[in-house]
Parts: sequence; C-alpha cells; structure tokens
Amino acid sequence: MPKNRILILILISSLSFSNYSIGQDWANLGKYQEENQILLKTEMDANRIVFMGNSITEGWPVGMPSFFENPSFVNRGISGQTTPQMLLRFRQDVLALNPKAVIILAGTNDIAGNTGPITLEQITGNIKSMVELALANNIKPIICSVVPAFDYPWKAGMQPNIKIPLLNQMLKNLAIEKKVPYLDYFSRMADERNGLSKDLAEDGVHPTPKGYEIMAKAAMETINKL
Repeated sequence: MPKNRILILILISSLSFSNYSIGQDWANLGKYQEENQILLKTEMDANRIVFMGNSITEGWPVGMPSFFENPSFVNRGISGQTTPQMLLRFRQDVLALNPKAVIILAGTNDIAGNTGPITLEQITGNIKSMVELALANNIKPIICSVVPAFDYPWKAGMQPNIKIPLLNQMLKNLAIEKKVPYLDYFSRMADERNGLSKDLAEDGVHPTPKGYEIMAKAAMETINKL
C-alpha cells in the first residue's frame, strides 16, 4: 500500500476517533470539569450547596442572577438532561465537591423521553441512587418535586400534567423513606391544568423571573432548616 494512502487512512482514523470520543460524552462530563478543578483549588466552603439538575437549574442564574450571587451555591444544571445522565456525572459534579447539601431537581426530561423510554419507577430509582450516594458521603440530599408542565413544546403528547404529579408522589415517598427534605415546587407553581401559567413560564416549562422567585423562596425555606 502506498505511503500516502496509509497516511490518509491514519488521518481519517484519527479524525473518526476524535469525533467518536466527543460524541460519546453522553452525560456531558466535560461541561463542568474545568470549573470543578478551579473550585477544588479554592478554600473549602463549609456551607457549599450544589444544585443538580437540567435546563431549569442551568437557566436559574439567567432568570434570577441574584440567587446565585451567593458564593456557597454551585450550579450544576445541564439543559436537556435526564436522571441516568445526572447519575453518571453525580460523582464528579457533586460528591467530589464535598458540599454540605445537594438539591436534586430531575425527572421532567425523562418523562419527555429525551434519552429514550423510561418508567416513573426507573426515574425514581435513579434519583434514589443519587440520594444514597449523597448520604454515603455525608452530604444532605434534598429531593425536589418536578416543576409543573402541561405539555412539552419540543415533544407534545407525553402527558406530563398527569405523569409529573404521579412521579412527585413517588419522590415525596422516597424523601420520607430516606428521612431527607422534600422541596415542593409543584404545589407552589401549578395552575388548574397541572401546568405553568404564562407569567411563570412563557413556554410552559422554563420559569420566568417570577417563576424563579417562587422557586428561590421555597429553596431558601428548605435550606435554612438544614
């Protein structure tokens, strides 16, 4: 085989492997790696609290910047993520940071089927695994109710208005079982359809500043009890 052809094949293989490696970061482990390393080099904060979640968590500093001006609050939300993805990155994005507590807000993207079919029992099981990992590492887990949604603009017909209340009851039972706090956003935000009004979420899913204000008040009530 001519040398130039061998070089071309090596180059193609190298590029393919590079693309394959990037594509396989299914849980987006790379998103916060650099920030985690910087945080670990700073003086340890005894009151550190990690917010683990999806786009609702990730977008919080944009929707309500003042809340995350608290240096003890660490945002580890990633848009679109489901509970299996969060469970996969839980060790590096939560445990390794040695926080006092972790606030887990997850499940709505699972119901939407973002990473494939999953039952409410399986969603609860993934959150239970995160809770047990936190407890095993002397971190106080706070289980959040899933925020209301009547329907998903990116995937209609998944009946979140029916499934979210069912999942929330399972999560509340989990909190009772594990004797950990249950942070109930749903009852404070849901309208008569088990959804979100326009003033709380223009797209019916992602909170407006007013929606985040309600969440912040509820979160601080729970945090202050720790």
